[in-house]
Amino acid sequence: MLENLKQEVLKANLDLVKHNLVVLTWGNASAIDRESGLVVIKPSGVGYDDMKAEDMVVVDLDGNVMEGSLRPSSDTPTHLAIYRHFPEVGGVVHTHSTYATAWAQAGLPIPNIGTTHADTFHRDIPCTREMSSRQISEAYEAATGDIIADAFKGMDPMHTPAVLVRHHGPFTWGRSASDAVHNAVVLEEVAHMASITVALNPNVEMNADLVEKHYERKHGANAYYGQKK
Repeated sequence: MLENLKQEVLKANLDLVKHNLVVLTWGNASAIDRESGLVVIKPSGVGYDDMKAEDMVVVDLDGNVMEGSLRPSSDTPTHLAIYRHFPEVGGVVHTHSTYATAWAQAGLPIPNIGTTHADTFHRDIPCTREMSSRQISEAYEAATGDIIADAFKGMDPMHTPAVLVRHHGPFTWGRSASDAVHNAVVLEEVAHMASITVALNPNVEMNADLVEKHYERKHGANAYYGQKK
């Protein structure tokens, strides 16, 4: 079942290791087949060195395991909530990468203060609100997905495909699992740059016209960055 998607999700998870975005088993990637409504996700707590495509777990959007002998990632309900709330998303990544997680732990959005940020993310990377005690105790992972959706009210999640979950860490997404990994790599880099920049100049401000120029030249209707596909 979904053998090609399992290979894609395995590669995405291994790419998180390759890009130094995960330590031990602190991360996961998934992808959805929108036609069937089924999601392929990393198994919980399995070391990256030992993972195989057949270890990937297939679940439906209600979290029922449809195929696989291992338990899916404990973050599965968050991934599923993102897929439900954001119908254009095809892949989701969660890591505890150092700089992005530091901003999440500080409870701060990552400001769009440079063209490197603006090339991929149109807006500041939002940080979610505090969770209530009830949300934490009753359905923590699913509620995490819901507060991520709340953070994007009035924003296009595909224009800024990343979020910081307060006190926890980053989630990124894209039209595929590989896109989500790409965005996780960029997120960690811009979080690192922002950390240094704000330390040097806490009052830094970005030119709004420059943000629009860099985002639109890569993602807009008349984009001209890169080669024609």
